[in-house]
Amino acid sequence: MDEQVRKLATETLARYDALTRELSDPDIFNDGNRYREVAKEHGRMRKGAELSQAFLEAAQEAAEARELIPSAESAEEREFFAEEARAAEARTESLEEEIRTELIDRDPNDDKDVIVEIRAGAGGDEAALFAAELQEMYARYADRLGFKHSVLTSSPAEMGGYKEVVMEIEGDRAYSFFKHEGGTHRVQRVPKTESQGRIHTSTATVAVLPEAEDVEVEVSQNDLEIDVYRSSGPGGQSVNTTDSAVRITHKPTGLVVTCQNEKSQLQNKEQAMRILKSRLLEREMQERAKEEGAMRLAQVGSGDRSAKIRTYNFPQGRITDHRINLTTHNLEETFGGNLDDFTQALSAAERAEKLAAGAEAAGEASD
Repeated sequence: MDEQVRKLATETLARYDALTRELSDPDIFNDGNRYREVAKEHGRMRKGAELSQAFLEAAQEAAEARELIPSAESAEEREFFAEEARAAEARTESLEEEIRTELIDRDPNDDKDVIVEIRAGAGGDEAALFAAELQEMYARYADRLGFKHSVLTSSPAEMGGYKEVVMEIEGDRAYSFFKHEGGTHRVQRVPKTESQGRIHTSTATVAVLPEAEDVEVEVSQNDLEIDVYRSSGPGGQSVNTTDSAVRITHKPTGLVVTCQNEKSQLQNKEQAMRILKSRLLEREMQERAKEEGAMRLAQVGSGDRSAKIRTYNFPQGRITDHRINLTTHNLEETFGGNLDDFTQALSAAERAEKLAAGAEAAGEASD
């Protein structure tokens, strides 16, 4: 048995039990923000806690059965205890892999809500219509999963569809269900405007971003240099005779904020701190935007016809995901919001890739 998994299971169960107790305390309802925070973490940890409980119970059963084998009074009884131990150990091994998937190898963004950005690519009017169909497909998939969704912004095309549409999807582990949709999607069909019946190829690009959570800015007093000076009014005349104006310098970033609008030094300091925290928050959001921009570029690519993750072929009723060479013939059902075949296969491929990478890393470490 992997001691790392046992330790993680014990810690996970302890944390989940602590959250359960906190939610049972009536005082928590006096702090709405704390209640929402605890409830969200509690719900996120439920599956891992259930797996951890089952794993620890199976490990305990296996240990107890092994301890009973030497005291068996007959060969039949000894074999019975041994069989019980083997069965419990088999359950332990199976649960160990599930815990690895749920708690160790899991994408840290999986629990987050998502922003899905869809843009028409190559193909003109047909690409815009395809972008709208993808947006409707994701909305229906979200409905099937019981998730909330809404369009945040859109740019309609003249002939219908969207040049661009951005939607938000909120639900338990929403990112884990939608993250594999990022990339260039290609459609092959005869457009309604095509009089010769020729098949056209168009594309739309999809970017799936984990939604950023609220960022709290913490400022250490050791990072601040605070100066006070006498406030002055128009014409250089003194507003008052006390050093009430405040200048705060945030040494790590070099940001400087001054405030002299209020009459007291304390009020000016409080105002200056609000402004400083706002500016620090803006900086962090800009950094986050840069990271998300890099993620978006990696997913979207060039958007031309040759770059693709999935092709929807209408004449043959076929969908092919080129990343895992998976082909299905349920075109209508997929656009109706059933993406389970692709989600499950891509998630399994992701897990297999992580396991292979982990095994390779372990092999290199042992060399």
